[in-house]
Amino acid sequence: MSDHLKVGIAGYGVVGKRRREFIDKHPNLSVTALCDQNFDGEGTSSDGIKYFTDYRRLISEPLDVLFVAMSNDVAAEVTIAGLEAGCHVFCEKPPGRDLNDIARVCESACLNPDQKLKFGFNHRYHDSVRDALRMVKSGELGRVLNLRGVYGKSRFISYGAHSDWRTQRDVAGGGILLDQGIHMVDLMRLFGGEFNEIHSIVTNDYWNHDVEDNAYALMRSDTGVVAMLHSTATQWRHRFSLDITLERGALTLAGILSSTKSYGTETLTVAWAEDEDRGDPREQVTEYEHDPSWEDEIGVFARTILDNVPVADGSVDEAFKTMQLVYRIYCADPDWKKRWGLQDTATQSVQPKNRAQV
Repeated sequence: MSDHLKVGIAGYGVVGKRRREFIDKHPNLSVTALCDQNFDGEGTSSDGIKYFTDYRRLISEPLDVLFVAMSNDVAAEVTIAGLEAGCHVFCEKPPGRDLNDIARVCESACLNPDQKLKFGFNHRYHDSVRDALRMVKSGELGRVLNLRGVYGKSRFISYGAHSDWRTQRDVAGGGILLDQGIHMVDLMRLFGGEFNEIHSIVTNDYWNHDVEDNAYALMRSDTGVVAMLHSTATQWRHRFSLDITLERGALTLAGILSSTKSYGTETLTVAWAEDEDRGDPREQVTEYEHDPSWEDEIGVFARTILDNVPVADGSVDEAFKTMQLVYRIYCADPDWKKRWGLQDTATQSVQPKNRAQV
């Protein structure tokens, strides 16, 4: 394979443009084509980039890599089309509207084992998260006992707008939990393992869309790790926080560097529990002023392709398990489950056999 990869981007909104910013900085990647339904027809821009309104026209181009940044109702469809066209594919989270979508993607990945497929669980690439994970893996503070996470913003839709596809169940599949809270679900799996006992309350009492504006979950893993999650669209002061309690101390992730800067300073606080600390342990706080996550995530994907190694963070297997946990949180609320006709059996019956980590 050539060490220069031609890239197409399907979906050229805020996220697609953000991805291109860092693709353009990578020495082995170059954007050659774009598609977005809001483009005024087809053509070639002044910088030589072809543009289309239909993703099918995009993937007919001689591409090596396809980035998918489209709405949830078509994300799986475009991802599968990219794999079948011989492209390596990077798809933003969530990988679809529901488990059936991601199961179809898994099957396509198995049928196209030479193509790399990665999903954009971007928070794993923040320095605070990576430092916390190294601390946990070192064993210095013992094993994880419990997790408490809050991830919230003040609304679903863009400021100044009156309508957004994220509020439409047939397009989005779910609300704040699937759209934003999925990052916290993914991090809880990263630090706590797989959760099998789940209790939840899911509501849309405030914004009254047909998707949830709050999800509360209490979960326990087979190894006894307990996690409490609140994913919310009624957090008037935007908030990201994850407390990780271990046997001999604690880690607190607070704030997350984002384009809006509305979640506050990104910090990692390490506390060392000692016999005589009387509940006021020695602490160390690290502040992070730079967000390398977008650049690093793209760089890792490029190296995965060029070195022909398995996808690590954001693999299709990880995406399926995270989507499965999101769906189980929905189903654990009997009222929410009944209201939208959700089926518990879907968490098992749609799981593809012999999924390959590609």
